[in-house]
Amino acid sequence: METVLELRDITKQFPGVLANDHINLTLNQGEIHALLGENGAGKSTLMNILYGLYQPTKGEIFVRGKKVELHGPGDAIRAGIGMVHQHFMLIPVFTVTENVMLGEESVKVGDMLDRQVAAKRIKEISDRFGLQVDPNAMVGDLPVGVQQRVEIIKLLYREADILIFDEPTAVLTPQEADALFEIMHSLTSQGKSIIFITHKLREVLEAADRISVIRRGKKVGEADPKTANQQSLADLMVGRAVALEVEKNPVKLGAVHLEIKALHVSNDANHETVKNVSFDVHGGEVMGIAGVQGNGQTELVEAVTGLRPITSGTIKLMGDEINHASPRQITERGLAHVPEDRQRDGLVLQFPITDNLALQEYYRPPYSQGMVMQDDYILKHANELIKEFDIRTPNAITPAGALSGGNQQKVIVARELTRPIKLLVASQPTRGVDVGSIEFIHDQILARRDQGCAVLLVSTELDEVMKLSDRIAVMFDGKVTAIVERSAVTKEQVGLLMAGASLQEALGDTAEKA
Repeated sequence: METVLELRDITKQFPGVLANDHINLTLNQGEIHALLGENGAGKSTLMNILYGLYQPTKGEIFVRGKKVELHGPGDAIRAGIGMVHQHFMLIPVFTVTENVMLGEESVKVGDMLDRQVAAKRIKEISDRFGLQVDPNAMVGDLPVGVQQRVEIIKLLYREADILIFDEPTAVLTPQEADALFEIMHSLTSQGKSIIFITHKLREVLEAADRISVIRRGKKVGEADPKTANQQSLADLMVGRAVALEVEKNPVKLGAVHLEIKALHVSNDANHETVKNVSFDVHGGEVMGIAGVQGNGQTELVEAVTGLRPITSGTIKLMGDEINHASPRQITERGLAHVPEDRQRDGLVLQFPITDNLALQEYYRPPYSQGMVMQDDYILKHANELIKEFDIRTPNAITPAGALSGGNQQKVIVARELTRPIKLLVASQPTRGVDVGSIEFIHDQILARRDQGCAVLLVSTELDEVMKLSDRIAVMFDGKVTAIVERSAVTKEQVGLLMAGASLQEALGDTAEKA
Protein backbone atom coordinates (compact mmCIF):
# COMPACT_ATOMS: atom_id res chain seq x y z
CA MET A 1 0.00 0.00 0.00
CA GLU A 2 1.48 3.34 -1.08
CA THR A 3 2.13 6.00 1.57
CA VAL A 4 0.76 9.27 0.18
CA LEU A 5 1.53 11.49 3.17
CA GLU A 6 4.08 11.50 5.96
CA LEU A 7 4.44 13.96 8.82
CA ARG A 8 7.79 13.75 10.61
CA ASP A 9 8.44 15.23 14.05
CA ILE A 10 5.85 18.01 13.61
CA THR A 11 6.11 20.47 16.49
CA LYS A 12 4.16 23.69 16.97
CA GLN A 13 4.89 26.11 19.80
CA PHE A 14 2.53 28.99 20.54
CA PRO A 15 3.21 31.50 23.33
CA GLY A 16 2.68 29.51 26.50
CA VAL A 17 1.35 26.41 24.69
CA LEU A 18 3.09 23.46 23.03
CA ALA A 19 0.23 22.49 20.70
CA ASN A 20 2.06 19.72 18.82
CA ASP A 21 4.99 17.81 20.29
CA HIS A 22 7.08 15.78 17.78
CA ILE A 23 4.14 14.11 16.05
CA ASN A 24 4.75 11.43 13.41
CA LEU A 25 1.87 10.38 11.18
CA THR A 26 1.41 8.52 7.88
CA LEU A 27 -1.53 8.20 5.49
CA ASN A 28 -1.87 5.42 2.92
CA GLN A 29 -3.68 5.62 -0.40
CA GLY A 30 -7.35 4.67 -0.15
CA GLU A 31 -7.29 4.85 3.65
CA ILE A 32 -9.39 6.64 6.25
CA HIS A 33 -6.96 7.45 9.05
CA ALA A 34 -8.80 8.80 12.08
CA LEU A 35 -7.09 11.31 14.37
CA LEU A 36 -8.76 10.96 17.76
CA GLY A 37 -8.25 13.24 20.72
CA GLU A 38 -9.81 15.49 23.34
CA ASN A 39 -10.80 19.08 22.65
CA GLY A 40 -7.60 21.10 22.63
CA ALA A 41 -5.39 18.02 22.15
CA GLY A 42 -3.75 19.56 19.07
CA LYS A 43 -5.62 17.76 16.27
CA SER A 44 -6.81 20.86 14.42
CA THR A 45 -3.45 22.61 14.87
CA LEU A 46 -1.73 19.66 13.21
CA MET A 47 -4.15 19.74 10.30
CA ASN A 48 -3.85 23.51 9.94
CA ILE A 49 -0.11 22.95 9.52
CA LEU A 50 -0.80 20.35 6.86
CA TYR A 51 -3.12 22.79 5.06
CA GLY A 52 -0.56 25.60 5.20
CA LEU A 53 -2.51 27.79 7.63
CA TYR A 54 0.20 27.44 10.30
CA GLN A 55 3.93 26.99 9.92
CA PRO A 56 5.51 24.26 12.08
CA THR A 57 8.11 25.25 14.63
CA LYS A 58 9.89 22.05 13.68
CA GLY A 59 9.31 19.03 11.43
CA GLU A 60 8.88 17.99 7.81
CA ILE A 61 6.00 17.05 5.49
CA PHE A 62 6.29 14.59 2.61
CA VAL A 63 3.67 14.05 -0.12
CA ARG A 64 4.18 10.85 -2.12
CA GLY A 65 7.78 10.72 -0.91
CA LYS A 66 8.63 14.31 -1.86
CA LYS A 67 9.31 16.93 0.80
CA VAL A 68 6.96 19.92 0.50
CA GLU A 69 6.92 23.41 1.99
CA LEU A 70 3.36 24.58 2.64
CA HIS A 71 3.23 28.35 3.18
CA GLY A 72 -0.51 28.68 2.61
CA PRO A 73 -3.63 26.83 1.43
CA GLY A 74 -2.62 27.49 -2.18
CA ASP A 75 0.54 25.42 -1.68
CA ALA A 76 -1.49 22.67 -0.03
CA ILE A 77 -4.02 22.57 -2.87
CA ARG A 78 -1.22 22.41 -5.44
CA ALA A 79 0.17 19.45 -3.49
CA GLY A 80 -3.23 17.73 -3.75
CA ILE A 81 -4.30 18.43 -0.15
CA GLY A 82 -7.76 19.79 0.66
CA MET A 83 -9.55 20.52 3.93
CA VAL A 84 -13.23 20.47 4.89
CA HIS A 85 -13.43 22.79 7.89
CA GLN A 86 -15.74 22.27 10.87
CA HIS A 87 -17.35 25.66 10.16
CA PHE A 88 -18.09 25.84 6.46
CA MET A 89 -16.45 28.43 4.19
CA LEU A 90 -19.47 29.06 1.96
CA ILE A 91 -21.34 32.18 0.82
CA PRO A 92 -25.08 31.60 1.42
CA VAL A 93 -26.32 33.94 -1.33
CA PHE A 94 -24.21 32.22 -4.01
CA THR A 95 -25.20 29.08 -5.87
CA VAL A 96 -23.34 25.80 -5.46
CA THR A 97 -21.53 26.45 -8.74
CA GLU A 98 -20.51 29.98 -7.75
CA ASN A 99 -19.18 28.78 -4.40
CA VAL A 100 -17.18 25.98 -6.00
CA MET A 101 -15.72 28.31 -8.65
CA LEU A 102 -14.44 30.89 -6.16
CA GLY A 103 -10.66 31.07 -6.60
CA GLU A 104 -10.80 28.57 -9.47
CA GLU A 105 -12.79 30.49 -12.08
CA SER A 106 -13.13 29.36 -15.68
CA VAL A 107 -13.75 32.29 -18.03
CA LYS A 108 -15.19 32.98 -21.45
CA VAL A 109 -14.27 35.67 -23.96
CA GLY A 110 -14.63 39.02 -22.27
CA ASP A 111 -13.82 37.63 -18.85
CA MET A 112 -17.35 36.33 -18.27
CA LEU A 113 -17.57 33.41 -15.84
CA ASP A 114 -18.31 30.11 -17.60
CA ARG A 115 -20.84 28.78 -15.13
CA GLN A 116 -22.15 26.15 -17.53
CA VAL A 117 -18.80 24.42 -17.89
CA ALA A 118 -18.27 24.54 -14.11
CA ALA A 119 -21.81 23.27 -13.40
CA LYS A 120 -21.33 20.34 -15.77
CA ARG A 121 -18.09 19.35 -14.05
CA ILE A 122 -19.72 19.71 -10.61
CA LYS A 123 -22.57 17.43 -11.74
CA GLU A 124 -20.02 14.84 -12.94
CA ILE A 125 -18.18 14.95 -9.60
CA SER A 126 -21.45 14.76 -7.67
CA ASP A 127 -22.61 11.70 -9.63
CA ARG A 128 -19.24 9.93 -9.47
CA PHE A 129 -18.90 10.12 -5.70
CA GLY A 130 -22.58 9.90 -4.73
CA LEU A 131 -22.76 13.47 -3.39
CA GLN A 132 -26.21 14.33 -4.80
CA VAL A 133 -25.88 18.10 -5.07
CA ASP A 134 -27.72 20.39 -7.50
CA PRO A 135 -25.13 22.78 -9.05
CA ASN A 136 -27.76 25.50 -9.42
CA ALA A 137 -29.13 25.41 -5.87
CA MET A 138 -28.66 28.42 -3.61
CA VAL A 139 -26.32 27.38 -0.79
CA GLY A 140 -28.31 29.23 1.89
CA ASP A 141 -31.35 27.07 1.06
CA LEU A 142 -29.51 23.78 1.54
CA PRO A 143 -29.54 21.64 4.71
CA VAL A 144 -26.30 21.55 6.68
CA GLY A 145 -25.44 18.04 5.48
CA VAL A 146 -25.74 19.08 1.82
CA GLN A 147 -23.69 22.24 2.43
CA GLN A 148 -20.92 19.97 3.68
CA ARG A 149 -21.09 18.04 0.41
CA VAL A 150 -20.54 21.32 -1.41
CA GLU A 151 -17.33 21.78 0.61
CA ILE A 152 -16.21 18.30 -0.47
CA ILE A 153 -17.00 19.07 -4.10
CA LYS A 154 -14.87 22.23 -3.86
CA LEU A 155 -11.86 20.05 -3.02
CA LEU A 156 -12.58 17.43 -5.68
CA TYR A 157 -13.08 20.21 -8.26
CA ARG A 158 -9.50 21.27 -7.46
CA GLU A 159 -8.37 17.64 -7.89
CA ALA A 160 -7.35 17.10 -4.27
CA ASP A 161 -6.63 13.46 -3.46
CA ILE A 162 -5.65 13.90 0.21
CA LEU A 163 -8.73 15.14 2.07
CA ILE A 164 -8.81 16.42 5.66
CA PHE A 165 -12.18 16.27 7.43
CA ASP A 166 -11.96 18.44 10.58
CA GLU A 167 -14.71 17.39 13.04
CA PRO A 168 -17.05 16.83 10.07
CA THR A 169 -20.02 15.57 12.11
CA ALA A 170 -20.03 18.35 14.73
CA VAL A 171 -22.98 20.11 13.05
CA LEU A 172 -24.67 17.05 11.52
CA THR A 173 -27.63 14.98 12.64
CA PRO A 174 -26.96 11.24 13.15
CA GLN A 175 -28.63 10.53 9.80
CA GLU A 176 -26.45 13.11 8.02
CA ALA A 177 -23.36 11.66 9.71
CA ASP A 178 -24.18 8.18 8.42
CA ALA A 179 -24.60 9.60 4.91
CA LEU A 180 -21.20 11.33 5.23
CA PHE A 181 -19.51 8.03 6.13
CA GLU A 182 -20.95 6.46 2.97
CA ILE A 183 -19.51 9.34 0.96
CA MET A 184 -16.11 8.96 2.64
CA HIS A 185 -15.98 5.27 1.76
CA SER A 186 -17.01 6.11 -1.81
CA LEU A 187 -14.10 8.55 -2.00
CA THR A 188 -11.50 6.09 -0.68
CA SER A 189 -12.80 3.28 -2.90
CA GLN A 190 -11.90 5.53 -5.86
CA GLY A 191 -8.36 6.26 -4.68
CA LYS A 192 -8.78 9.27 -2.41
CA SER A 193 -7.16 9.25 1.05
CA ILE A 194 -8.76 10.81 4.13
CA ILE A 195 -7.61 12.10 7.50
CA PHE A 196 -10.68 12.13 9.71
CA ILE A 197 -10.42 14.32 12.84
CA THR A 198 -12.92 13.55 15.57
CA HIS A 199 -13.42 12.92 19.26
CA LYS A 200 -16.45 10.63 18.79
CA LEU A 201 -15.65 7.03 19.61
CA ARG A 202 -18.51 5.39 17.73
CA GLU A 203 -17.59 7.25 14.57
CA VAL A 204 -13.95 6.18 14.44
CA LEU A 205 -14.88 2.55 15.03
CA GLU A 206 -17.49 2.77 12.27
CA ALA A 207 -15.62 4.77 9.65
CA ALA A 208 -11.84 4.43 10.12
CA ASP A 209 -9.31 1.95 8.76
CA ARG A 210 -6.69 3.07 11.29
CA ILE A 211 -6.78 5.25 14.41
CA SER A 212 -4.09 7.51 15.90
CA VAL A 213 -4.70 9.04 19.32
CA ILE A 214 -3.34 12.45 20.35
CA ARG A 215 -3.32 13.61 23.96
CA ARG A 216 -2.09 17.05 25.03
CA GLY A 217 -0.13 17.59 21.85
CA LYS A 218 1.53 14.17 21.68
CA LYS A 219 0.69 11.06 19.68
CA VAL A 220 0.17 8.47 22.41
CA GLY A 221 -0.80 5.43 20.39
CA GLU A 222 -2.44 3.76 17.40
CA ALA A 223 -5.40 1.39 17.34
CA ASP A 224 -7.08 -0.96 14.90
CA PRO A 225 -10.85 -0.35 14.75
CA LYS A 226 -11.37 -4.09 14.21
CA THR A 227 -9.96 -4.90 17.65
CA ALA A 228 -10.43 -1.65 19.63
CA ASN A 229 -13.57 -0.73 21.56
CA GLN A 230 -15.01 2.51 22.88
CA GLN A 231 -13.71 1.98 26.41
CA SER A 232 -10.11 1.33 25.37
CA LEU A 233 -10.12 4.33 23.03
CA ALA A 234 -11.67 6.61 25.66
CA ASP A 235 -9.10 5.62 28.27
CA LEU A 236 -6.21 6.16 25.82
CA MET A 237 -7.59 9.50 24.65
CA VAL A 238 -8.15 10.94 28.13
CA GLY A 239 -5.29 9.19 29.92
CA ARG A 240 -7.47 7.71 32.66
CA ALA A 241 -10.43 5.39 33.09
CA VAL A 242 -13.54 7.10 31.70
CA ALA A 243 -17.10 6.20 32.72
CA LEU A 244 -19.05 5.80 29.47
CA GLU A 245 -22.27 4.96 31.30
CA VAL A 246 -24.09 7.47 33.51
CA GLU A 247 -24.82 6.63 37.14
CA LYS A 248 -28.08 8.25 38.23
CA ASN A 249 -29.62 8.54 41.65
CA PRO A 250 -33.34 7.74 41.99
CA VAL A 251 -35.49 10.67 40.96
CA LYS A 252 -36.97 12.83 43.74
CA LEU A 253 -39.74 14.90 42.18
CA GLY A 254 -40.34 18.37 43.53
CA ALA A 255 -42.83 21.04 42.54
CA VAL A 256 -43.41 22.01 38.90
CA HIS A 257 -40.72 24.51 37.87
CA LEU A 258 -41.59 24.85 34.17
CA GLU A 259 -45.14 24.70 32.86
CA ILE A 260 -45.97 24.99 29.15
CA LYS A 261 -49.57 25.00 27.91
CA ALA A 262 -50.91 25.08 24.33
CA LEU A 263 -47.75 26.77 23.05
CA HIS A 264 -47.53 27.94 19.44
CA VAL A 265 -44.31 29.47 18.02
CA SER A 266 -43.25 30.46 14.50
CA ASN A 267 -39.79 30.61 12.94
CA ASP A 268 -38.12 33.53 11.17
CA ALA A 269 -40.00 32.72 7.96
CA ASN A 270 -43.30 32.96 9.90
CA HIS A 271 -43.96 29.22 9.57
CA GLU A 272 -45.44 27.63 12.66
CA THR A 273 -42.83 25.23 14.03
CA VAL A 274 -44.15 24.64 17.57
CA LYS A 275 -47.76 23.45 17.44
CA ASN A 276 -49.96 23.26 20.54
CA VAL A 277 -47.20 21.92 22.79
CA SER A 278 -47.97 21.23 26.45
CA PHE A 279 -45.82 19.65 29.16
CA ASP A 280 -44.28 20.43 32.52
CA VAL A 281 -40.93 19.79 34.18
CA HIS A 282 -40.58 19.20 37.92
CA GLY A 283 -37.71 20.10 40.15
CA GLY A 284 -35.45 17.09 40.55
CA GLU A 285 -36.06 15.58 37.11
CA VAL A 286 -34.56 15.67 33.61
CA MET A 287 -37.14 16.01 30.86
CA GLY A 288 -35.48 15.01 27.59
CA ILE A 289 -36.75 16.31 24.25
CA ALA A 290 -36.05 13.71 21.56
CA GLY A 291 -36.44 14.39 17.88
CA VAL A 292 -34.66 14.74 14.58
CA GLN A 293 -33.22 18.25 14.18
CA GLY A 294 -35.73 20.67 12.65
CA ASN A 295 -38.91 19.46 14.33
CA GLY A 296 -39.43 22.60 16.42
CA GLN A 297 -36.92 22.01 19.21
CA THR A 298 -34.89 25.14 18.45
CA GLU A 299 -37.92 27.44 18.47
CA LEU A 300 -39.27 25.80 21.63
CA VAL A 301 -36.03 26.50 23.49
CA GLU A 302 -35.87 30.06 22.18
CA ALA A 303 -39.42 30.68 23.40
CA VAL A 304 -38.69 29.33 26.89
CA THR A 305 -35.52 31.41 27.20
CA GLY A 306 -37.08 34.64 25.92
CA LEU A 307 -35.18 34.72 22.64
CA ARG A 308 -38.27 34.27 20.45
CA PRO A 309 -41.80 35.66 20.83
CA ILE A 310 -44.64 33.18 21.12
CA THR A 311 -47.77 33.22 18.97
CA SER A 312 -50.07 31.92 21.69
CA GLY A 313 -50.09 29.76 24.78
CA THR A 314 -48.50 30.08 28.19
CA ILE A 315 -45.03 29.54 29.66
CA LYS A 316 -44.61 29.65 33.45
CA LEU A 317 -41.38 29.53 35.43
CA MET A 318 -41.80 28.84 39.16
CA GLY A 319 -45.50 29.65 38.78
CA ASP A 320 -44.94 33.06 37.16
CA GLU A 321 -45.92 33.68 33.55
CA ILE A 322 -42.90 34.65 31.41
CA ASN A 323 -44.61 34.92 28.01
CA HIS A 324 -43.31 38.42 27.34
CA ALA A 325 -40.35 38.59 29.72
CA SER A 326 -36.91 39.52 28.42
CA PRO A 327 -34.01 37.02 28.52
CA ARG A 328 -32.49 38.92 31.46
CA GLN A 329 -35.76 38.91 33.40
CA ILE A 330 -36.10 35.15 32.82
CA THR A 331 -32.46 34.56 33.81
CA GLU A 332 -32.98 36.53 37.03
CA ARG A 333 -35.91 34.26 37.89
CA GLY A 334 -33.57 31.28 37.96
CA LEU A 335 -33.07 30.06 34.38
CA ALA A 336 -29.72 28.83 33.04
CA HIS A 337 -29.31 28.28 29.29
CA VAL A 338 -26.74 26.24 27.39
CA PRO A 339 -27.62 27.19 23.77
CA GLU A 340 -27.30 24.88 20.78
CA ASP A 341 -25.11 27.38 18.88
CA ARG A 342 -22.38 28.30 21.34
CA GLN A 343 -20.68 30.81 19.06
CA ARG A 344 -23.81 32.72 18.07
CA ASP A 345 -25.81 32.64 21.31
CA GLY A 346 -23.46 31.55 24.08
CA LEU A 347 -20.29 33.61 23.82
CA VAL A 348 -18.83 36.92 22.72
CA LEU A 349 -15.91 35.43 20.83
CA GLN A 350 -13.81 38.62 20.89
CA PHE A 351 -14.16 38.93 24.68
CA PRO A 352 -11.70 37.20 27.02
CA ILE A 353 -12.74 34.18 29.05
CA THR A 354 -13.00 36.38 32.15
CA ASP A 355 -15.75 38.51 30.61
CA ASN A 356 -17.59 35.55 29.08
CA LEU A 357 -17.75 33.85 32.47
CA ALA A 358 -19.27 37.01 33.97
CA LEU A 359 -21.81 37.75 31.21
CA GLN A 360 -24.89 36.77 33.22
CA GLU A 361 -24.05 38.73 36.39
CA TYR A 362 -21.52 41.41 35.44
CA TYR A 363 -23.91 44.23 36.37
CA ARG A 364 -24.32 43.35 40.05
CA PRO A 365 -22.10 42.63 43.07
CA PRO A 366 -19.58 41.15 43.51
CA TYR A 367 -18.80 41.51 39.78
CA SER A 368 -19.37 45.26 39.90
CA GLN A 369 -19.89 48.04 42.41
CA GLY A 370 -22.20 50.64 40.97
CA MET A 371 -20.83 51.49 37.52
CA VAL A 372 -17.37 50.04 38.20
CA MET A 373 -16.44 46.50 37.21
CA GLN A 374 -14.47 44.62 39.85
CA ASP A 375 -11.70 43.25 37.63
CA ASP A 376 -9.79 41.55 40.44
CA TYR A 377 -12.84 39.54 41.49
CA ILE A 378 -13.76 38.69 37.89
CA LEU A 379 -10.24 37.38 37.22
CA LYS A 380 -10.18 35.38 40.48
CA HIS A 381 -13.62 33.92 39.71
CA ALA A 382 -12.54 33.00 36.17
CA ASN A 383 -9.38 31.25 37.33
CA GLU A 384 -11.40 29.20 39.82
CA LEU A 385 -13.85 28.07 37.12
CA ILE A 386 -11.06 27.35 34.63
CA LYS A 387 -9.57 24.95 37.15
CA GLU A 388 -12.87 23.41 38.26
CA PHE A 389 -14.15 22.81 34.73
CA ASP A 390 -10.75 21.96 33.20
CA ILE A 391 -10.95 24.67 30.54
CA ARG A 392 -7.80 24.23 28.41
CA THR A 393 -6.44 27.73 27.86
CA PRO A 394 -3.09 29.54 28.22
CA ASN A 395 -4.70 32.01 30.65
CA ALA A 396 -7.97 33.61 31.72
CA ILE A 397 -7.67 36.60 29.39
CA THR A 398 -7.47 34.51 26.21
CA PRO A 399 -10.32 35.45 23.81
CA ALA A 400 -13.09 32.84 23.81
CA GLY A 401 -12.80 32.63 20.02
CA ALA A 402 -9.24 31.27 20.36
CA LEU A 403 -10.41 28.19 22.29
CA SER A 404 -11.31 24.85 20.74
CA GLY A 405 -15.03 24.22 20.34
CA GLY A 406 -15.20 21.88 23.31
CA ASN A 407 -13.45 24.34 25.60
CA GLN A 408 -15.81 27.09 24.44
CA GLN A 409 -18.64 24.79 25.54
CA LYS A 410 -17.01 24.34 28.95
CA VAL A 411 -16.93 28.13 29.42
CA ILE A 412 -20.70 28.29 28.86
CA VAL A 413 -21.41 25.32 31.13
CA ALA A 414 -19.20 26.80 33.86
CA ARG A 415 -20.96 30.17 33.66
CA GLU A 416 -24.49 28.77 33.63
CA LEU A 417 -24.22 25.95 36.17
CA THR A 418 -22.40 27.80 38.93
CA ARG A 419 -25.25 30.21 39.64
CA PRO A 420 -28.30 29.56 41.85
CA ILE A 421 -30.76 28.17 39.29
CA LYS A 422 -34.25 26.67 39.25
CA LEU A 423 -34.39 25.56 35.60
CA LEU A 424 -31.56 24.44 33.32
CA VAL A 425 -32.35 24.48 29.61
CA ALA A 426 -29.53 22.50 27.98
CA SER A 427 -29.70 22.37 24.18
CA GLN A 428 -27.12 20.08 22.55
CA PRO A 429 -24.95 20.42 25.69
CA THR A 430 -22.20 18.09 24.46
CA ARG A 431 -22.18 18.89 20.73
CA GLY A 432 -18.57 19.01 19.58
CA VAL A 433 -17.30 17.89 22.99
CA ASP A 434 -14.87 15.01 23.66
CA VAL A 435 -15.67 11.93 25.71
CA GLY A 436 -13.91 13.10 28.87
CA SER A 437 -15.74 16.41 28.79
CA ILE A 438 -19.04 14.67 28.03
CA GLU A 439 -18.60 12.63 31.20
CA PHE A 440 -17.95 15.81 33.19
CA ILE A 441 -20.86 17.79 31.69
CA HIS A 442 -23.28 14.91 32.22
CA ASP A 443 -22.19 14.69 35.86
CA GLN A 444 -22.73 18.43 36.27
CA ILE A 445 -26.25 18.26 34.79
CA LEU A 446 -27.22 15.37 37.04
CA ALA A 447 -25.75 17.14 40.08
CA ARG A 448 -28.09 20.10 39.45
CA ARG A 449 -31.01 17.69 39.05
CA ASP A 450 -30.12 16.03 42.36
CA GLN A 451 -30.02 19.48 44.00
CA GLY A 452 -33.66 20.01 43.00
CA CYS A 453 -33.21 21.92 39.76
CA ALA A 454 -35.51 21.12 36.83
CA VAL A 455 -33.66 20.20 33.63
CA LEU A 456 -35.01 20.51 30.10
CA LEU A 457 -32.57 18.59 27.90
CA VAL A 458 -32.73 18.94 24.11
CA SER A 459 -30.38 16.73 22.12
CA THR A 460 -30.22 15.12 18.69
CA GLU A 461 -27.96 12.48 20.28
CA LEU A 462 -30.51 9.84 21.25
CA ASP A 463 -27.94 8.06 23.43
CA GLU A 464 -27.60 11.25 25.47
CA VAL A 465 -31.36 11.61 25.88
CA MET A 466 -31.66 7.99 26.98
CA LYS A 467 -28.78 8.25 29.48
CA LEU A 468 -29.83 11.45 31.25
CA SER A 469 -33.62 11.65 31.06
CA ASP A 470 -36.19 10.64 33.64
CA ARG A 471 -39.01 11.36 31.20
CA ILE A 472 -38.83 11.84 27.42
CA ALA A 473 -41.04 14.05 25.27
CA VAL A 474 -40.81 13.20 21.56
CA MET A 475 -41.22 16.04 19.05
CA PHE A 476 -42.28 15.37 15.48
CA ASP A 477 -43.46 18.01 13.01
CA GLY A 478 -43.62 20.63 15.74
CA LYS A 479 -45.82 18.61 18.09
CA VAL A 480 -45.08 16.63 21.22
CA THR A 481 -46.38 13.28 20.01
CA ALA A 482 -45.62 11.31 23.18
CA ILE A 483 -44.36 11.70 26.72
CA VAL A 484 -42.92 8.48 28.14
CA GLU A 485 -41.10 7.33 31.25
CA ARG A 486 -37.47 6.65 30.37
CA SER A 487 -37.51 3.38 32.31
CA ALA A 488 -40.43 2.10 30.23
CA VAL A 489 -38.94 2.47 26.73
CA THR A 490 -36.01 1.27 24.65
CA LYS A 491 -33.83 3.31 22.35
CA GLU A 492 -35.38 1.58 19.37
CA GLN A 493 -38.91 2.48 20.49
CA VAL A 494 -38.00 6.15 20.94
CA GLY A 495 -36.34 6.06 17.51
CA LEU A 496 -39.65 4.88 16.01
CA LEU A 497 -41.49 7.75 17.70
CA MET A 498 -38.90 10.21 16.37
CA ALA A 499 -39.56 8.89 12.86
CA GLY A 500 -43.27 9.65 13.18
CA ALA A 501 -44.67 6.33 14.42
CA SER A 502 -47.74 6.57 16.60
CA LEU A 503 -47.56 5.82 20.29
CA GLN A 504 -49.55 2.63 19.74
CA GLU A 505 -47.25 1.50 16.90
CA ALA A 506 -44.08 2.09 18.91
CA LEU A 507 -45.08 1.22 22.48
CA GLY A 508 -48.50 -0.30 22.72
CA ASP A 509 -50.29 1.06 25.80
CA THR A 510 -47.25 1.67 28.01
CA ALA A 511 -47.10 5.46 27.75
CA GLU A 512 -49.43 8.35 28.16
CA LYS A 513 -50.23 10.60 25.26
CA ALA A 514 -49.06 14.17 25.39
